[in-house]
Amino acid sequence: MTAIIPAAGSGCRLAADEAGGGPPKALRRLGSEPLIRHAIRSVEHAVDRVVVVTRADLVETVTAELSDVRVPVVVVEGGANRQESVRRGLAAVESTADLVLVHDAARPLVPPAVTDRVVAALRAGAEAVVPVVPVADSLRHVDEQGSSAAVDRTSMRAVQTPQGFTVGILRRAHEVAGAEADTATDDASLVERLGADVMLVDGHPAGFKITRLLDLQAAELIVAADRRQR
Repeated sequence: MTAIIPAAGSGCRLAADEAGGGPPKALRRLGSEPLIRHAIRSVEHAVDRVVVVTRADLVETVTAELSDVRVPVVVVEGGANRQESVRRGLAAVESTADLVLVHDAARPLVPPAVTDRVVAALRAGAEAVVPVVPVADSLRHVDEQGSSAAVDRTSMRAVQTPQGFTVGILRRAHEVAGAEADTATDDASLVERLGADVMLVDGHPAGFKITRLLDLQAAELIVAADRRQR
């Protein structure tokens, strides 16, 4: 099993919240470690290899930051968007791998137990597995004219990562989608277009995505609280 970690984003929305901006999102510090190192910790116990996809100018820096990861790590250059980066990550997956996890670097605090649930479902025969959590906010659907209507949130789930797939179906999904893959919000959406079933497992509230400064501040508080409890 290989984990692909897309980490080529610049974190524009995060930087926009800060005077003077800051480093790329994957290299932001959470405690004493970069965000990317925390993200890998969510999956490294369950995989044989990690492929990190980052910006061309950060390949050497990210490689150095991940020198202590306990499984082999390969850092490759990413693309112009997330899905292109995943495709490049897939190209670096060894031919002997039959299962793959795709885990966003921007979700650094996913508990390893979530990864275990995804992996267990894959090993039980699922082709695609996604961790989800219930939606807490009230939702409204807004049409092109600006009219809105309430949406029943009880049937809604928020999608997290790591998402798990057989290598074959994920490669096929990207090949069939082609350029249209760039409009997908995640890899499970591409697999679903093939007609494959996507299995859902329980995610965790700590698996939130770091997009804005408030998200980063919340993650810093969680990391600090965890260190105090040790």
